[in-house]
Amino acid sequence: MGRHRYKSGMSQIDVSVVMPTYKREKEVVEAIHSALRQEGVQVEVLVLDDTAEGTARQAVQGIGDARVRYFKQEVPSRGRPALVRNHGATLAKGRYLHFLDDDDLLAEGALQAMVSALDARPDAGVAVGWVVPFSEDPEWLEDKSSYFERVARVGATTPNSAWTVAHILFLGTLYVNSACMVRRDYFQPLGGFDPNIPVYEDVDFYMRGIRRYGHVYVNRPILNYRVGKPSLMHDLGKKGEKVEKSVAESNAIIHNKYRREHGELEYRLLQLATRALKKRFELTRYLPLKLPRAS
Repeated sequence: MGRHRYKSGMSQIDVSVVMPTYKREKEVVEAIHSALRQEGVQVEVLVLDDTAEGTARQAVQGIGDARVRYFKQEVPSRGRPALVRNHGATLAKGRYLHFLDDDDLLAEGALQAMVSALDARPDAGVAVGWVVPFSEDPEWLEDKSSYFERVARVGATTPNSAWTVAHILFLGTLYVNSACMVRRDYFQPLGGFDPNIPVYEDVDFYMRGIRRYGHVYVNRPILNYRVGKPSLMHDLGKKGEKVEKSVAESNAIIHNKYRREHGELEYRLLQLATRALKKRFELTRYLPLKLPRAS
């Protein structure tokens, strides 16, 4: 796992921020500005409007920055963000791809930190960093802050990419989509995001990227993650049985695909490895790590 080597080349744009949006005109403008404020890297922002009406066009084009490009999906994805992200990747010009959800915000210096980490590690194809939640709901915020503090501890102490894949498969994901970055040259060889997975298509994509190309963990805040507001997962959650069915179906697809592509032996070995991971990460609660609050 992770033995491929990337040969960097000259490119005017360092990072293409690919941002699908659906009826979040206010939030998407905030997300765009968080990308445009990034310093130390050349950035382009590709906004892909997934509504039939093109509801975000006026708000996005009103920003008036040449680094922002607006596209309306010819055929709306009907709740399959994998299709929109894959389209955005074909339009990108940057050395690296960052897929930012339209209700999240990049932390200050996030893109420069991830680019520097990947530039320093030509053997790695994916960068992953901290998530700092923010919310107007104190209960949501407290719950999610505790969760992401644990995830940051685990991510920072995971020995290598193989162990990370084992944790993702059997103990839970260690990242969210908007806190990751991938080399653009590796996106197509990975096959992009799988539109056949109802939810967790981002978990599947980055797990495949980490297994094939390796990863680097950026031990600092990357994403300010909005919680307590409507999103695909939250909307599904209100429908009870539907979210449970979608999650179960997605997990089954991801696990069956891994077995098919990499064999039952590797799958079982990773499953066995989780026993050691559980013991190892019981100690992470004692690490002196406290995530900052989103500003």
